[in-house]
Amino acid sequence: MSEAREKAIGRTVKKLSVVVVAMFAFVFVVMVPLYDVLCDALGLNGKTSNERYRAVAGEVLTEREVTIQFIAQNNDGMTWGFRPADNVLRVNPGAVNETVFLASNPQPRAMIAQAIPSISPSRAAEYFHKTECFCFNQQPLDGGSSTEMPLQFIVDQGLPADIRTITLSYTLFDVTPDEVSDDQHLAAR
Repeated sequence: MSEAREKAIGRTVKKLSVVVVAMFAFVFVVMVPLYDVLCDALGLNGKTSNERYRAVAGEVLTEREVTIQFIAQNNDGMTWGFRPADNVLRVNPGAVNETVFLASNPQPRAMIAQAIPSISPSRAAEYFHKTECFCFNQQPLDGGSSTEMPLQFIVDQGLPADIRTITLSYTLFDVTPDEVSDDQHLAAR
């Protein structure tokens, strides 16, 4: 191979290396913050806290009603039946509200699930406070069993007036460790 050809290949490799580094920098420096801004602007992927909210006595705004929609879905590979007992609740800001989600494990073996919440519009997330939620902990369930998973929440009185509907979505993931045997019972944990 000629020396000129080797130099040309070397320059091409250097250029491609710079392009690869620039692509990674673009993804991590530009795309992640841009994604967060777009989600905020479009009301997508609102994240709720996975920590218990400590309720304080406050005024219930009986003259205002907010619609809460509940959505349940399974991640790929999760075989449980999973749905809200109530698809919609109408609540007053400041009031403590309760509902349950229903789960059933059709498998013959015990499994463990973890629910990940999301709120829409995303700016409502800071005004939606969970005082009790099945999403705080992993949910073990024996094979062939069903359970009710409680959710208790408060919509903050400071919720902006233009937000009249909040959608709370849960995605259920299978987090069963490989070492859980078919005859091991988890519900008593």
